[in-house]
Amino acid sequence: MIHLFDDLEALSQGAAEFFIDMARNAMAARGRFSVALSGGSTPRRTYEMLARPTFRDRVDWARTHIFWGDERCVDPDDPRSNALMAQEALLRQVPVPAGQVHPMDCLPDPREAARRYEALLQSFFAGGEPRFDLILLGLGENGHTASLFPGAPALTEAARWVAEVYVAEPDLHRLTLTAPFINRAATVAFLVAGAAKAAVVREVIEGPGDPSRLPAQLIHPEPGELHWFLDKSAAGALNR
Repeated sequence: MIHLFDDLEALSQGAAEFFIDMARNAMAARGRFSVALSGGSTPRRTYEMLARPTFRDRVDWARTHIFWGDERCVDPDDPRSNALMAQEALLRQVPVPAGQVHPMDCLPDPREAARRYEALLQSFFAGGEPRFDLILLGLGENGHTASLFPGAPALTEAARWVAEVYVAEPDLHRLTLTAPFINRAATVAFLVAGAAKAAVVREVIEGPGDPSRLPAQLIHPEPGELHWFLDKSAAGALNR
């Protein structure tokens, strides 16, 4: 499903409302809300919106559990950290219990860190369906999402829930949820804004399937739902 907005501000407000609806539905059905956050400038504005009292006070943060879809292997106070961005934009402004915030810590050994984060997820979902209520994703101009990059070995991962990724430029290790685990989610939402993303949005949504080049095409939750939150600039090249 595509949700179209005039600009980033309207998109962010729509995504914040969607977050609140997903939280309420999950809590009504299962008593808690589990969400995996994304990095990036577009999700950041959504987090800032959720931190406003008019949105913040409509979420039962005491029953909300925060995870991440991917992370760079940097120090926690490094400005490139997805967790730091979410802390600054949202989590320090809302009463979510500290024990319910689960950042990815991938130093000093990314492979061991991937195993450890997967074990955390297995423990969290023990006794139930291992699926997030909501996963938020961004989209790179090269077609990547989370830390699933074109041509990366993690794209063919079939069994693991979390994988380590090495990106030669800029010489950085990362952790990422794998596509099969993302696709277990009840709902996945891409948040994409700006004219620079228009061409890749069209390729991912309307182009031929080529997930090794466009990893975002791997994301098709079943039996969950896939939503695209686009501003008019990002949607400008779509034919429909």
